[in-house]
Amino acid sequence: MTFKLTRGRVPLLVSIPHMGTEIPEALRGAYDPRALQVEDTDWHLDRLYAFAHELGASVLQPTVSRYVIDLNRPPDDTPMYPGASNTELCPTRFFTGDPLYAEGSAPSAQVKLQRREQFWAPYHAALRGELDRLKAEHGWVLLWDAHSIRSEIPWLFEGVLPDLNIGTANGAAAHASVGEAVQAAASRAAGVTNILNGRFKGGYITRQYGRPAEHVHAVQLEMTQKTYMRESLPYDYDEAKAAKIQPVVRSMVEAAFEACSKLYG
Repeated sequence: MTFKLTRGRVPLLVSIPHMGTEIPEALRGAYDPRALQVEDTDWHLDRLYAFAHELGASVLQPTVSRYVIDLNRPPDDTPMYPGASNTELCPTRFFTGDPLYAEGSAPSAQVKLQRREQFWAPYHAALRGELDRLKAEHGWVLLWDAHSIRSEIPWLFEGVLPDLNIGTANGAAAHASVGEAVQAAASRAAGVTNILNGRFKGGYITRQYGRPAEHVHAVQLEMTQKTYMRESLPYDYDEAKAAKIQPVVRSMVEAAFEACSKLYG
């Protein structure tokens, strides 16, 4: 199985598409040896979002690394942020811009198609199926797409990111009240910076599945890793930092859920 789905009891699905760390043995020889450390993983988010199970949410997470295939990119590999540096459906560069594969070993079109069918399609079938199940049962559903990233990556963005980057695809993926509620919850946290629809507005998952008119609302949170872990090797979880930011993230999820609940009485 290339993913794990835990089904919940409330209309909330937490997707964590970039937390996988596995590169199948058959593929490992094609990569630059540095890639085997999977440095661009969204580390420890299953641990940070452990509260999702307490809330009764469904949780979907992959086993495979984003270096194999990026589950938050469109199947046709259209760039998510035109004019900026982008990683592809089957990434060929680290977030630093360096080549991910050994020279001459980048995946061919046929290999990309195989990976899409083997890893991407099952994850999205599970995601769609769970959204449909929850909506059928409750009449509406909130999709929370959980991400984290190093706070400074010049190849992808200038300067230092805000701590909490909230994305609703400029309001297309969630009702305005949902985005506003999430940002209000983030803004109540002292010493924590946030932005709504800044550099990270939401990737493919947010944009594809967020359909407010159909009672499906999607929010992406791209949080800086310095808020809960070490951003360099060995990428370890920082208990003290996590204890401070985890309640903030939980309050943001709860605020989004409450805003959706109000929309549907």
